Amino acid sequence: MLTVPGAEIYYEVRGSGPVLLLVNGGDGDAAMFAPLATVLAERYTVVTYDPRGNSRSPLTVPPYEQRIGEHAEDARLLLEAVGGDPPYVFGTSYGGMVGMDLLARHPGRVRAVVAHEPFVIELLPHAARWHALFEELHEIYLKDGVDAAMRRFGEEVGLTPPPEPPPGLPAPIVEMLTRVRANSETVLAHELRSFTRFVPDLDALRDAPLVVVGGADSGDALTHRTAATLAERLGTGLVEFPGGHVGFLTHPAEFAKALVEILGD
Repeated sequence: MLTVPGAEIYYEVRGSGPVLLLVNGGDGDAAMFAPLATVLAERYTVVTYDPRGNSRSPLTVPPYEQRIGEHAEDARLLLEAVGGDPPYVFGTSYGGMVGMDLLARHPGRVRAVVAHEPFVIELLPHAARWHALFEELHEIYLKDGVDAAMRRFGEEVGLTPPPEPPPGLPAPIVEMLTRVRANSETVLAHELRSFTRFVPDLDALRDAPLVVVGGADSGDALTHRTAATLAERLGTGLVEFPGGHVGFLTHPAEFAKALVEILGD
């Protein structure tokens, strides 16, 4: 555990070699990165963690509307605690935004960032339409609950909700799914509306060691569109990684291979 302002951060470290921080997004936690981290630990010191307010990283203050900037500060403090040379950072969804903010604010402290389908709504031409939807989702959550709001979210952004887990799963998997479901409430109540107001510092990032990637199977999902828009605004090409928005979980070996190739360059 690491104490940071307003929270206690649960984290895990595995492997050896250059430090590679994996930053999850949305309702994810360190356990969702376990298959990918296990493969990457053959080459890197892999650091995974539960973002503040999620899973095993409780807030030490009353719940509040969170911001990407403070999550980037959590990542910086965690990397300082782990030590070593400037790290690599891989972030998915919100995590990609955290990685970009960390890189823009502290360029000398990060070796490179790979941002996987960052949810940079503010760069889209019709951002106001999406912000109105997120306000509506918050109202649905308050009125009808988490499941109704998340179903609508998936329909609107083009992300298929995960199927109901089959019976007989190992206890750690059941525990992770239980945590993730609880994290969805944090997303709807305290993250979605504020996180999607994040505007990356494009001037600082244009010449920075940043690679923007999308899921090869994401199709026209909103998260793939935001990644493509960001890559266009930065003047770089969009790199395709295996799988969709959670390709790191569904295709861990192939995803790890693609990430190692990027970091090697």
